[in-house]
Amino acid sequence: MHVTLVEVDVIPDFREDFIAASRLNHEASVREPGNLRFDILQSPQDPNHFVFYEAYRNEQEARAHKQTQHYRTWRDSVANWMAAPRRGTPMLGLFPQAR
Repeated sequence: MHVTLVEVDVIPDFREDFIAASRLNHEASVREPGNLRFDILQSPQDPNHFVFYEAYRNEQEARAHKQTQHYRTWRDSVANWMAAPRRGTPMLGLFPQAR
């Protein structure tokens, strides 16, 4: 399983727009063939800090996500709403094991 943790800090004035755009990306991403999880988390201490937990069966399917129209729409929509560039950390998912 290939997992990416993506951290995003959003400009406060754009937080609700970011959440709405991210919901649309989430709804399409969970329907991708290789997607196992696509969780969007918001910090309770800092409501402008988000973590995306993206799990795919393998690295190729995670890369394919970046080619989808919904991802590109999200990326372009939220680009100017971020307080800093987003940070992605690739991880290897051990458990649960991908089926």
